[in-house]
Amino acid sequence: MTSLAQQLDQTAVIQQVDAAVKARVDSIAGYTVTEHYAVYRNNDESHPAAEMTVKTTYTKETGKSYAILSESGSAFIRNHVLRSLLDNEKNINLPGIREHSWFTSANYQMQLKPGGVQRLDGRDCRALAITPRHKATNMIVGTLWVDAKDGSIVQIEGSATQSPSIFTGPAQVLRQYVSLNGFGMATQARAVSDSFLLGRTVVTIDYRDYQIHLLPAR
Repeated sequence: MTSLAQQLDQTAVIQQVDAAVKARVDSIAGYTVTEHYAVYRNNDESHPAAEMTVKTTYTKETGKSYAILSESGSAFIRNHVLRSLLDNEKNINLPGIREHSWFTSANYQMQLKPGGVQRLDGRDCRALAITPRHKATNMIVGTLWVDAKDGSIVQIEGSATQSPSIFTGPAQVLRQYVSLNGFGMATQARAVSDSFLLGRTVVTIDYRDYQIHLLPAR
């Protein structure tokens, strides 16, 4: 009986996650956000080797575009790491492609982790072990925390299946989200990778000043 109850609980949570993703997709026409990227080398996380601030514009019809507001530091890292990240994000958010990277049961095998409701960033959450059903640059093997009430994303932590840049290895990723207009939107991200050329590399992203445009209510 316990096993059946756990299975029913897992099914309900996964359905909630799928519904939250669908609601976000069906409701958001587009948004703008300011993103600040910083790259740190080796064990120095006090002095960035390169920085870049961009204004990101997302529309449901066309995907993402970027306007670089400022940049500093190593030209090599800016050109071959940060611009590779932006190009990758642009490519994976194109219509017809982005659907394959959503955190849904269609793209990920999901298993509810034991422990019940957990408190994370002041929110009651459920944790799911996630494994991609296919390989892509932005897929993650790890843990997905979702809001226990509505299934929206709160945090993701795990290993990327591929690297967006030939100069960095696959990264250990942590991404945090906040609820805006009832939808999960990224607020901070951190990726740690290692490569022969660059050594240990940490990329952090801070997201601020969201302007979300909702579709008219049906």
